Amino acid sequence: MACFWHEIGKAREIPDAVPAQQKLQCVSYSPFDKDQSPFEQPLALRPERMEADLALLSKRFQCIRTYSTTGLEGIPDLARKHGLKLLLGAWVSADAQQTRQELDTLIRLANANADIVEAVIVGNETLLRKEVTATRLAGLIEEVKQAVSVPVTYADVWEFWLKHPEIAPAVDFLTIHLLPYWEDNPSGIEHALQEVEQVRQVFGGAFAPKGILIGETGWPSAGRQRETAVADRVNQASFIRGFVQMAEANGWRYNLIEAFDQPWKRASEGTVGGYWGLYDADRQDKGSLQGAISNQPHWPLWLGGGLGLWLLALGLGGIPRNLRDIPGHGLIAAVGVTSLSLWTQTLMEDSRNWAEWSWGLSLVALNLIVLLHTVMAHGSRQGRRACVLAWLDAHAAKLLLASGFAAAVMTLGLVFDARYRGFPSAALLLPALAYAYRAVPAYPRESSLLLALLCAGIAPQLYQEGLQNIQALGWAAVSLILAVALWRGLKTGKRTMSQPT
Repeated sequence: MACFWHEIGKAREIPDAVPAQQKLQCVSYSPFDKDQSPFEQPLALRPERMEADLALLSKRFQCIRTYSTTGLEGIPDLARKHGLKLLLGAWVSADAQQTRQELDTLIRLANANADIVEAVIVGNETLLRKEVTATRLAGLIEEVKQAVSVPVTYADVWEFWLKHPEIAPAVDFLTIHLLPYWEDNPSGIEHALQEVEQVRQVFGGAFAPKGILIGETGWPSAGRQRETAVADRVNQASFIRGFVQMAEANGWRYNLIEAFDQPWKRASEGTVGGYWGLYDADRQDKGSLQGAISNQPHWPLWLGGGLGLWLLALGLGGIPRNLRDIPGHGLIAAVGVTSLSLWTQTLMEDSRNWAEWSWGLSLVALNLIVLLHTVMAHGSRQGRRACVLAWLDAHAAKLLLASGFAAAVMTLGLVFDARYRGFPSAALLLPALAYAYRAVPAYPRESSLLLALLCAGIAPQLYQEGLQNIQALGWAAVSLILAVALWRGLKTGKRTMSQPT
């Protein structure tokens, strides 16, 4: 257990992006605190939060990029106060009235603050969302160009510039988004920078003499793996530092996504949406720009908690009745508490509402009961332990059924709606191992259905994710082990029923 936590928590040395005293070019900024979202009505932004945020960002960046003008009328004054330039954005959507308000405010702010507004961005990924036509968008861009004295651009994923080249003549320069993690064919961290470089070179030639701004690029620090693209802190630091070095060497203009983690994005993008920040939602530096970096910076605490739970479980289980059971007794408990710790971390990262918290916590409770059942099954059977074990044995079929049901629900989600769902291997590893190793009777009809669903879901899930996706392989392995547990439970149940009474 100690070796496991030490290995995943070990700090990695990665070359710094730039010297600590050198400021980076630009970073995306959303003014929402960790308990806020842009969907709140009415939108109540906090001036003190924006003041503190810009003071912090001014230490590492030369400018910030915004996406909307709603509630941000005071951002130019704050930026000027802290020595920051602005890429000022207006949100263009299918709502014509809201779009009109955004553009009117954009024009007013740009004209009143031309000393710090480097450019205005009319719309962000509007074509990607299919909210306006290219013709309509080009008209809005031309309207803004006639009304302001600063450069005007539009921002979208790089493929949509190729799909709609008619937008290029309307802008002063192109703003492209390069996010290798989110590509339809995601790039692993070892190829991500190469892909960015190739796309940037293509645009530099295809749209010359128009200038290019890489308006969004970055890497998430948490969330599901997509094919070979793994979201973690080490990969985020590797990508950001490598990209900045490459951009500075080539003289590229760039904007990193994003300043702070935005928990509200998990609602539309899954867990990964909330973890693109260089700082977390509490405004703590993740270490993405310089210094050694760890995927589990608090691993000693998790190790300590795991050891405490492990010793407690062994104590409750009692002394093994047979010396041969001691290694297995301790190993199953160790696997159980480690997987439970990992699931608790996942629960803290993933959960967005009371329903998800309830589902996750119910699986925590299931693991604790199965852990107790497992260690007590090998321990002494005297006094209260005997009573508790008898109760657990009597309900073992229900515990197995609950595990199979949870796995089947998650399998269906990963087969039919996988893009924003994580792999819940840690949630069910202990029940799978415990009941595959020690067979318990199963409900025949329900367990047969769950067994069929689990077996049927393994192949399509792996086909979608690819065999290089370690997280997908892990979930397939847990599903297979749990299928073995259900199968053994069905066999045990038949034998029990066939015995004479």
